Amino acid sequence: MVTATPATRPVNPRFSSGPCAKLPDFSLDMLADAALGRSHRAAIGKAKLKAAIETTREILGVPADYRIGIVPASDTGAVEMAMWSMLGARGVEMLAWESFGAGWVTDVVKQLKLDATVREAPYGEIVDFGAVDFDKDVVFTWNGTTSGVRVADGDAIPAERAGLTICDATSAAFAMDLPWDKLDVVTFSWQKVMGGEGAHGMLILSPRAVERLESYSPAWPLPKIFRMTKGGKLNEGIFEGATINTPSMLAVEDYLVALDWAKSIGGLPKLIERSTANFRAVQDFVDTRPWIENLAVDPATRSNTSVCLKFDDARIKDGAAFAKAVAKRLEKEGVAYDIGAYRDAPAGLRIWCGATVETADVAALMPWIEWAFEAEIEAQTAAA
Repeated sequence: MVTATPATRPVNPRFSSGPCAKLPDFSLDMLADAALGRSHRAAIGKAKLKAAIETTREILGVPADYRIGIVPASDTGAVEMAMWSMLGARGVEMLAWESFGAGWVTDVVKQLKLDATVREAPYGEIVDFGAVDFDKDVVFTWNGTTSGVRVADGDAIPAERAGLTICDATSAAFAMDLPWDKLDVVTFSWQKVMGGEGAHGMLILSPRAVERLESYSPAWPLPKIFRMTKGGKLNEGIFEGATINTPSMLAVEDYLVALDWAKSIGGLPKLIERSTANFRAVQDFVDTRPWIENLAVDPATRSNTSVCLKFDDARIKDGAAFAKAVAKRLEKEGVAYDIGAYRDAPAGLRIWCGATVETADVAALMPWIEWAFEAEIEAQTAAA
């Protein structure tokens, strides 16, 4: 018999891994102060963009000599700006253990046509950082959004290194400690841990990254939206709020509201605590069920934001169809939206556990996953 329908439902069923859930108790009224219909170059627009940069610095603890810029095209745009502007000066190592990291490999090897060393690990695992040559430029994701596998820490990255470290931290920033002395370029987007809107990326540069930009010109042409220097010097305006293209002032306001909320609850330590509690609610459930597992093999590298799960039961004949059917049941019940695994990832579920999600909602979801699993097993058995 199918497990009884759970009595408790998540108040907010939004567990998408991007765009992610808005901050608790969000309402559009919170955006009433947005500088709509005003130029982003007017004093009010500049002030809000500058505030977004400096509040980001404050919450994340970004060193004072690192530059922070708001750039086009979300996290993807920020990563591409860094790779196209900085790579080629020395050898390159590309690290990939999920879809987005694999995408950066494709761009560097097939588009920039660089002879890069590529280190890959299958979904659920991570590359051996101890084998990486950090005298080369190294490109990697801190947290694999599509695999649920994260870098455990930055211990393997030498503080004294010849190469640059270019880190896509889009589903890590605001939920994990980032070792700034080990990272030269860090990118992320507003729509992940902070629950902001899409289309805007954040690009953080160390002094070493700035030196590369000012001393090296790549062999290929750069489109306007990738150019960060003028006359061989860093275009400082980009890192003071003078964006390359026109930003959405409504999205900027939304990000500012999220940043203010983060400060009000206790800043980065509290954001990490909330994400970790959400992950724990999932993992505690998984640890007591034989038919579901965390995709990440090593507990030390399990993400506390994009938690990826796989079903493991001999009765399941078609893993992909089964996982999709479970996700569909949950959505139909209105208890979980958009939690199917990423299209390139192994079949299963992906539950966003970032800081804007309430732990009570995650805990309420778990019995529903068991209900949907049992219901689908019964339906599959009946159809056989």
